[in-house]
Amino acid sequence: MGIYEELVARGLIAQVTDEEQIRDLVNNGKATFYIGFDPTADSLHVGHFMALCLMKRLQMAGNKPIALIGGGTAMIGDPSGRSDMRQMMTVETIQHNCDCFKKQMEKFIEFGDDKAIMVNNADWLLDLNYVDVLREVGPHFSVNRMLSHECYKQRMERGLTFIEFNYMIMQSYDFYALYQKYGCNMQFGGDDQWANMLGGTELIRRKLGEDAHAMTITLLLNSEGKKMGKTAKGAVWLDPEKTSPFEFYQYWRNVADSDVLKCIRMLTFLPLEEIDAMDKWEGAELNKAKEILAFELTKLVHGEEEAKKAEESAKALFGGAGTTEMPTAVITEADLREGAIDIIGLLVAAGLTPTRNEARRAVEQGGVSVNDEKVTDIKTQYTPENLGGDGIVLRRGKKNFKRVKFE
Repeated sequence: MGIYEELVARGLIAQVTDEEQIRDLVNNGKATFYIGFDPTADSLHVGHFMALCLMKRLQMAGNKPIALIGGGTAMIGDPSGRSDMRQMMTVETIQHNCDCFKKQMEKFIEFGDDKAIMVNNADWLLDLNYVDVLREVGPHFSVNRMLSHECYKQRMERGLTFIEFNYMIMQSYDFYALYQKYGCNMQFGGDDQWANMLGGTELIRRKLGEDAHAMTITLLLNSEGKKMGKTAKGAVWLDPEKTSPFEFYQYWRNVADSDVLKCIRMLTFLPLEEIDAMDKWEGAELNKAKEILAFELTKLVHGEEEAKKAEESAKALFGGAGTTEMPTAVITEADLREGAIDIIGLLVAAGLTPTRNEARRAVEQGGVSVNDEKVTDIKTQYTPENLGGDGIVLRRGKKNFKRVKFE
C-alpha cells in the first residue's frame, strides 16, 4: 500500500483535482506540499492535529513539507466559518506566534536542508503593490464565482468587509508564490478551504500555462477537527503551559464512543491492520480504545514519559486513589471569607463553573463531589487546613475535576 492509499484508508482524503497525478507524486516522494497555519494564538491546538500528523506521514514517505505561516493573511482574516471579523493583530504579536508555532511543529516534522521548511507569507504579501495586484491577479478572479462559494454567502447575509473579500486572492497568491519560489506542486487544507485552494490552482495555470502541475487536496473532517479543539472552557492547546499533559490525555480519553476509532485511524501512527481489528470492539473495549488513543497522542505531543504519567494519574484518579499529576487550582487568602470558602466559591475559584449561580445548581443537582464524596449542602465550608497538603479532588460531573490546594 502506497502512502496515498494509506491516507485514503485512514479517511483523510475528501477531494482531489487530479487523483492519478497526485497519487504518483505522493507515492514516489515527489510532492513538495504546503499547509497553511494562521498565527492567531501563541500555541497550536488539537484542531491543527490532523494537518500536523499528515505532514509527518508524508515526510516519512519522502515528500517535502512547507509549513506556511500566515503572517500576511492574518492581517486580513479568513471569513471561512466565521460570523464576524477577526481582530487585527500587531506585527510583533504575529511574529511571536510564528516563533511559538515552529517550536511545536518540530515535534512532528523535521526542518533543515532538503527537509521541511517554514515560510511566512508576510515575506511576499506585504511587499505587493496594490495596483500591480489588481492588474496582474485581479483579472483571473470572477466576483460572481467568489460569491457563489459558501464561505462568502454565509457572511454576505451578516456583513462581509472588503478587506476579508480579498482573502481568497491572497491565499491563492500564496500557492502561486510557493510554486515559483520553492517548486511547491501540491497544497492541502480543510474542506472549508476548498474554494480558496482551487483559486490558487487556477491562478497558477492561468499565469503559467496549462502545463503547470498544481494540485489540491482537502482533508476530510479537517473543519470537524477544528471543532475538536474546543471545549466548554476553550481550546485544548499543544502548549503544556496552557493545557497540561494530564488535561490533554483526558481530553482524548473522553471522546465519544462513535469518534474513538475514527480518531485512532486518522491521528495515530498505529498500523492499519491493528486498527481494523478494533472495529468490532464494543462496550468496555471502547474504553480501552480511548486509553490507546489518549496515550498515543499524548506521547506524540508531550513525549512518552509524560504520556505514562498522565495514564497513571488517570487510572489512579478514577480508581479512587489520589494523585499529584492532575490539573491544580490554588486557593489563597484573597479567596477566603472569614477564614473559609464555601463549596460554591470553591467551584468558581477552581474554574469548574463560571458563576456562583451555576455552581449552586450543580451542587443542588447532585453533580459535585469532594474526594469522591457527594456534596449536596451549598453551605459546606472549607478552611486552609482542609485544603492543605495535597489538597482535595473537586469534581463537577464525571469529566471535570481539579485538585484544589491552599497556598
